[in-house]
Amino acid sequence: MNVKVLKNEDRELRLRIVGGTHTTLQMFRSRLNGMDDVEYANYFQNHPDLDDPELFLRTVKGKKAEKILSKVCSDISKELSKIKL
Repeated sequence: MNVKVLKNEDRELRLRIVGGTHTTLQMFRSRLNGMDDVEYANYFQNHPDLDDPELFLRTVKGKKAEKILSKVCSDISKELSKIKL
């Protein structure tokens, strides 16, 4: 999945997730909103066939959005690597 950074300003991060699905973005949104360091997280999809979805993250004062997202990515990756088929 390719990611294009649209905005990266300390507490705010906006990413375009090329090929992202509602399932993937919902997982990020729910985990981010469950963190104390996150003020707001959501994703937006304009036209489902024409536009790639965007993920927006705003952290509480004193926390960097990029670091928070990196931690969530790492946590998800660790959990998924434990799946045995």
